[in-house]
Amino acid sequence: MVQEKPTITWDDFDKVAMRVGRIVRVEPFPEARKPAYKLWIDFGPYGIKKSSAQLPKWYPDPDALVGRLIVAVTNFPPKQIGPFMSEVLVLGAIQSDGRVVLLQPDGESELGAPIA
Repeated sequence: MVQEKPTITWDDFDKVAMRVGRIVRVEPFPEARKPAYKLWIDFGPYGIKKSSAQLPKWYPDPDALVGRLIVAVTNFPPKQIGPFMSEVLVLGAIQSDGRVVLLQPDGESELGAPIA
């Protein structure tokens, strides 16, 4: 049986800001404890935000991520990860083998568009 997280209310869900962004820059993050990239993501009117993501194992070519649309939580407080300040949480589906499949819109979307 799969363990579910506790039930939340609609008000709880309504507090989470998820938006569409486009990855505009990717760099290796050798200081991270687990293999990761530093990402710069354009959220249109909300500006460019930084994130750290543990993607190298399943997305070995960082250049292939540039230009990709993603979905991220944009209203968490910034989090210091080693020498890097992560400002948003990029969302992905975690597979049983640990692989992260990035969430992305099905087609083109306005940068900064909210997810409902």
